[in-house]
Amino acid sequence: MSAAPAKEQWSSRLGVILAVTGSAVGLGNFLRFPGLAAQYEGGIFMIPYFISLLVIGLPLAWAEWSMGRYGGVRGFNSTPGIFRLIWKNRIAPYVGVLGLIVPVMIYMYYVFIEAWCLGYAWHFLVGGLDLGKDATAYGTFFANFTGMAGDGSLFQFGPSSTLVFVVICIALNFSIIYRGVSRGIELFCLWAMPLLVLLGILVLIRVLTLGAPDPSRPELNVLNGLGFMWNPQTEGTSFWVSLLNADMWLKAAGQIFFSLSVGFGVIITYSSYLKKKDDIALSSTTAVAGNEFCEVSLGGMITIPAAFIFLGAAGAVGGTFSLGFKTLPMVFEAMPGGRLIGFLFFFLLFLAAVTSSLSMLQPAIAFLEEGLAMARKTSVIFLGFITLMGNGLVIYFSGEAVALAALDFWVGTFCIFILATVQALLFSWALGAEKGLQELQTGAEMSIPRLFVPMIKYVSPVYLLAIFIGWLFTDFRKEVAHSFSSTGGIVAMAFIVICFGLFLFLIHQAVGRWNRKEAR
Repeated sequence: MSAAPAKEQWSSRLGVILAVTGSAVGLGNFLRFPGLAAQYEGGIFMIPYFISLLVIGLPLAWAEWSMGRYGGVRGFNSTPGIFRLIWKNRIAPYVGVLGLIVPVMIYMYYVFIEAWCLGYAWHFLVGGLDLGKDATAYGTFFANFTGMAGDGSLFQFGPSSTLVFVVICIALNFSIIYRGVSRGIELFCLWAMPLLVLLGILVLIRVLTLGAPDPSRPELNVLNGLGFMWNPQTEGTSFWVSLLNADMWLKAAGQIFFSLSVGFGVIITYSSYLKKKDDIALSSTTAVAGNEFCEVSLGGMITIPAAFIFLGAAGAVGGTFSLGFKTLPMVFEAMPGGRLIGFLFFFLLFLAAVTSSLSMLQPAIAFLEEGLAMARKTSVIFLGFITLMGNGLVIYFSGEAVALAALDFWVGTFCIFILATVQALLFSWALGAEKGLQELQTGAEMSIPRLFVPMIKYVSPVYLLAIFIGWLFTDFRKEVAHSFSSTGGIVAMAFIVICFGLFLFLIHQAVGRWNRKEAR
């Protein structure tokens, strides 16, 4: 079975590594990860986190890189095409719909949060966030700026309107994706990722040199802030009781999914643009290591210590939105030189978000081009129309972020677990783990340990299944009830069903086209 050869390829090894690292490095690295670590007793959280990294994160990354290049050298760049190639079953390409739905629908709300980051960077630059020390003022600004104050509240225009930043972000993403893999995504990531790391290091240096800003409270210093982040906090319970917190293990595994972009359908598409002799073993490991550096060494050492120094232990704990968009702006305003640091930090978040959102568009573009023979311009316009409807849904039903939360639950959590499990099973049992290992070793500049074979065949699927079942028991009922509790949630769920139906129809058309080509 073959299709037309892939016309696009990465122009350099560094480019693909930075692009894949960029797809992984996002808001979760600098906001979600430190918030979870602080919430779940600091250093203890790192135990399930690193176990999840070794059991599911790295093995799945290797598997996705392997399947992607295997499909790419045979002319397929999309999950429906690659799944059809690997699994000789008529339903295989339809299962691949998850590799299109997951990234496209996450993009629909992710680009909205991306616009928040750009907007906050702008407001720090011009002094629009000079709100003093009143925590309520920052909460009010956040609610108004993000539309959480009420549905439809964002549909007002002005030079600092949230919609202006949304339009800028959407235009930037589609202008880059229109230029293709090497001239668009790769070129942007080649300068954006080094700049992102540089900004992260500058902000980190400022945080680590704060000392103890409040002479009356010398205990609120940098060392204690780092200790709060990294030392196991086991007050009132034993180390082992804390370690056996099932919810912490669920959250740690979920963080690995979001952190590495495994189960998104992104890596398998990105790696499909590699040549047969291109190294994927060292490149995939380097991409994982680069993401972990940004998450653990930068995100983990900036956010929580900064909040701890100025607000104490209570102020250093909070959800992603609360910590990032309410607490940290107040911290930066209280910090000497904080306006500049606030601008750098939120511009850093904006760059991280763009490198991630770009990766979410490419899988669908690849499918439209190879499956339906659409030209680049046509595929970009078509996908732009679909995603704009989703963007509008999220922006209009912004009150309490109900539409965003519904999409995040059903697509950004539920479907990711399913897709990650499917990919592990296809790699292990359809392609064959031994054959997959051979694919990894082709052109490899490092040796993949043979332990990878039993790990991806048995340990990773069982671990994924256990985490998924545990998550269903702890969170599923609550999240389903929340999705049905508002008009915005119900509309978002209906939109998900419509998008599934649309992409399944498109896959059916693509399958017919592939079958006719093979029959000739």
